[in-house]
Amino acid sequence: MKIVTDALIAGARRAEGTVVIIDVFRAFTVEPFVLAGGAASLTAVGEADAAWSLRKEDPSVILIGERHGRRIEGFDYGNSPAAAAANDFRGRRVVHTTSAGTQGLANAVNAQHLLAASLVNASATATWIRRQNPAVVTLVCMGWEGKRNTEEDQLCADYIRSLLEGCGMSDIRKQAEALRCSEGKKFFDPAQAEVFPEADFWLCTDVDRFSFAVRAEKEASGFRMEAVQV
Repeated sequence: MKIVTDALIAGARRAEGTVVIIDVFRAFTVEPFVLAGGAASLTAVGEADAAWSLRKEDPSVILIGERHGRRIEGFDYGNSPAAAAANDFRGRRVVHTTSAGTQGLANAVNAQHLLAASLVNASATATWIRRQNPAVVTLVCMGWEGKRNTEEDQLCADYIRSLLEGCGMSDIRKQAEALRCSEGKKFFDPAQAEVFPEADFWLCTDVDRFSFAVRAEKEASGFRMEAVQV
């Protein structure tokens, strides 16, 4: 198995084989919470207009999304795992769009298989990949808006790689908590609490909370996101 680590929008476009789009803060931490919350379906889209179109077709659709970290005006929720964890999505259809994670999905045009991952399901993602035993795995760190590298996504990529290589990272939880001193600082800034609540940080760094990988399947309306137990 050849393992490649790449980053940002350009990296998503280059990615081949089994492609893992990584967005720890916060897109692909939100999605496992939505799926665990019993959503009937979860669709990821690149553009807000696509989300609004799906709402127009079905007014009961729940819209989750952000631009520049802030909830898109008119959407039901911002890109907050704390909000996702607190709400009941049982039987509901959910549509999700973000500045980084869902953009990575949309740009991964050469992927044979496509996964969305973060620290909360990193081990499950690695287990799924090992069972498939692909020739090539590309880990894509989406960073901030797909434009700037960030520590949390690189840490997640390093952790998944270590699991695929059979060694693991014994201090992964300590390293995850240390993110509060780098990219995670915004979650502890009172001036940004409305957009980046502290609770989001602790949920995003709850390593291996979920025992399922999240697989993305391309559809006409976007990407159908599915929880795959391992």
